[in-house]
Amino acid sequence: MLDRDLAEMYGVETRRLNEQVKRNEKRFPEDFMFQLTEKELAEWKSQNATSNRELMGLRKLPSVFTEQGVAMLSSVLSSEVAIEVNIQIIRIFSRTREVILTHKDVLLKLANVEKQILKIDRRTELNEKDITDIFDALNQLITKEDAFASPRKKIGF
Repeated sequence: MLDRDLAEMYGVETRRLNEQVKRNEKRFPEDFMFQLTEKELAEWKSQNATSNRELMGLRKLPSVFTEQGVAMLSSVLSSEVAIEVNIQIIRIFSRTREVILTHKDVLLKLANVEKQILKIDRRTELNEKDITDIFDALNQLITKEDAFASPRKKIGF
């Protein structure tokens, strides 16, 4: 998401958001946030049918935040919305951990079922080859019987 969109979402000015990012640079590695290049900005503008940078209110290249960057922003901003988002993120992570731990036995059982299915699949592949061999042999027998089914020349009287 663009910095200006996030600023609006968190209820702060874009410049304040960018100030907090600069003050907390170590919290925003490249996989959390990056700045658009001139080329990327031009492509983005063309997709939005905007030709003038000033019309978009841009004085510098905008920052773009990944999912992790959005979560980190909620921890460095001090608006009411950012605080609520940060609390919700922490609650969700805690709940997810609880669910994973309480359902660990189910996950183990699923893993065992998967292993058994894979074993059955391997056996089925072997059985399919055997069944194919049986049908091939039967077809050969049928073909040979057809050869014997043609009328024979009588021998003798």
